[in-house]
Amino acid sequence: MYSFKTFNAKVRPFARIASVVLIGAAVAACSEAKTESATELVRPVKVVEIARTGETRELEYSGAVRARTEMNLGFRVAGKITERIVNIGDKVKPGDVLARIDPTDYQLGVTSAEANLEAAQKQVETASLANKRAEQLFAKQFASEAQRDQAALAYKQAVSQRDAAISSLQQAQNQVGYTELRSDRKGIVTAINADTGQVVGAGTPVAAVAVDGDKEVQIAVPELEIAQFQPGKQVKVSFWSHDGLLLDGKVREVAGSADQQSRTFSVRVSLPEDKRVLLGMTARIEAAVAGGQSFVLVPLSALAMQDGKQIVWVVNQDQSTVHARDIKVAGFVDDGVQIAEGLQPGDLVVAAGTQFMTENLKVKLPDAEQRSAASETDKVVR
Repeated sequence: MYSFKTFNAKVRPFARIASVVLIGAAVAACSEAKTESATELVRPVKVVEIARTGETRELEYSGAVRARTEMNLGFRVAGKITERIVNIGDKVKPGDVLARIDPTDYQLGVTSAEANLEAAQKQVETASLANKRAEQLFAKQFASEAQRDQAALAYKQAVSQRDAAISSLQQAQNQVGYTELRSDRKGIVTAINADTGQVVGAGTPVAAVAVDGDKEVQIAVPELEIAQFQPGKQVKVSFWSHDGLLLDGKVREVAGSADQQSRTFSVRVSLPEDKRVLLGMTARIEAAVAGGQSFVLVPLSALAMQDGKQIVWVVNQDQSTVHARDIKVAGFVDDGVQIAEGLQPGDLVVAAGTQFMTENLKVKLPDAEQRSAASETDKVVR
């Protein structure tokens, strides 16, 4: 008879084999999971290397060529513009008419002043005759001294009124002349601010004229670098439209206060005479300054936030791990972020993918050639 013990004895070896198989499968699965997990934790990264800074550094700023003297011309009297003669780009010389306003009211003022002058002149003639008559009567003792003095005073008053009428007439004639806006310097029209049909007040800018002569470049310098610019400092000036054109410029003027919005200082650089330099051309100013405090430039994508602080992720090359580094941002420029503190020459900074970084994360660095190419974007800020 087939007993339970006999069945158990036959089945037990198969159960042991099955257990061993299951345990082996579980161990293999765990090993595979660990291998996959370890593989996921090694992340390839793009880095930039912080370059060393020399004893001097180059600052670069862009600006536009402009005339040293620019006139915003407006009428000296109010009125309605009836004619605009010049256009932007026209060359003008002293005495050229730029625009006119309606002179009707001012011509009527001249007519009125002429009538007043004529009346005053008649009054002088009348007073002169009365004064002479009083002198004759006083000489013959037919008039008192008081009468003679009164006639003399009346004559003097008439002369004063005539002189005032002459001045009023000259003023009215001047106002008629002011209805024509004229250029008093040789130059080129750079802007038109009012046109035909517009009513303008006295002094309202109508046209801008850049005076022929010295040219200069105006640049905006941040307050961290303004101490490097003093009147008389020599700089190099190049132009985007002329690759081979390089001029020696000189700082002529430095603003005494910063712009309220941009917090930058206006600096004017004078240029030597060169017919190839035209108004409005884009120029690049290069100035060599002492090393002092210099900034390094990292891509904007390298900047991250952690616990409310600005950081970058720096790679430990020996252990191939990344670590958060607190930094001080000096400012933002078109090419990236200016870093004032927190980075040293030779540091490798993660340039992309900072959202995936964690402390001590294992990373895979690019080869030397790729790293060198990426590091060319890191340089001293201009």
